Amino acid sequence: MSAVGVLIFVAILGAVICAKVRASGGAVAFSLLALVLFIATPAGQGLPEAISTFMNAVDGAATPALTSEPLEAGR
Repeated sequence: MSAVGVLIFVAILGAVICAKVRASGGAVAFSLLALVLFIATPAGQGLPEAISTFMNAVDGAATPALTSEPLEAGR
C-alpha cells in the first residue's frame, strides 16, 4: 500500500509542474489521477460519501430559499 502513496505524490508533483508551465490539461489530468488514487486508499474511501452528505446539506438549505414565495414588507 505504500506504493500508492508514492504514486499520489508523483501525481501531485506532476500537477504542480504542469501548472508551472501553464499546461492546464496536464495539471487537471494529474490532479484527477491523484484524487482517484487517494479514493482507492483506506483513508480516502469515505470521501465520496462525505461529499455526497455535504451536497445534500447544501441542497436542503438552498431549496427552500430558491422555491419559496418572497415575503412582503411588513409581514
